[in-house]
Amino acid sequence: MQSGPKWAIGGTLVFIAVIGVRVGMIYRERNAPEKPVAAPTRERIADDDLVFLKKKRQSSMADTKDLVGQPLWVSAGGQMDYYPAAGKHVDYSKTVGTLLGAEKLDVKGFTEQVAPKSATHRIPGGDRQVLMLFTLPGSDNPAKEYGVPVGYHEAGQYTFYLDEIFFYDDPHELYKHWGPEVWKAVDSHQVILGMSERQVQMALGQVSKSLSNDYGNRLVVYANLGKPFAVTFVKNKVTAFRPDQGF
Repeated sequence: MQSGPKWAIGGTLVFIAVIGVRVGMIYRERNAPEKPVAAPTRERIADDDLVFLKKKRQSSMADTKDLVGQPLWVSAGGQMDYYPAAGKHVDYSKTVGTLLGAEKLDVKGFTEQVAPKSATHRIPGGDRQVLMLFTLPGSDNPAKEYGVPVGYHEAGQYTFYLDEIFFYDDPHELYKHWGPEVWKAVDSHQVILGMSERQVQMALGQVSKSLSNDYGNRLVVYANLGKPFAVTFVKNKVTAFRPDQGF
């Protein structure tokens, strides 16, 4: 008969002890100094992604007038063939060359002309193409004029690709953070270790292929104006490069 009260007393003591421990924990939690709240970490934005690229979105021939007399720089390197021009006429039968990345052009005017099928690989022919007339101030013949397709007219409407083909501001200033060594490689259309995919694309042109979509961690083969070049990137830096057998 005495074991019952002893058991009850023991259980009560255990219960009181548990409550005491819990009360003590609550007291400490409520009276402990507040922990500083860690500031949320912000994802670092790459310098290249902070560069503002102008867009003019031309929709008529009148919209091109403000470019006349101004310089442009090539963004779509390795894609756009250009032709000799005399007056307002462009001779599609003679390809002079292909515009290179970051190359500077001085705009002289715009003209419209029916294009042969051979000249519609990049820019559609429509019922007539729009061509930009320009000179190359850095060439051996800086006064010679050329023409390059930049849009077309069809069904009463114009479509322009100037925003996609050119920089309206000097990329050497826009991407000044690349540094003189990288820009020396870009301007000489070469590759050096440590360059990013964007930098190599500017140097060798936008025509390329790869078996991987993992940007910055893959092997990319650049057409490089008929001289294919294979470049390996790890963490968006060139780790190896070599001429390639084909494209």
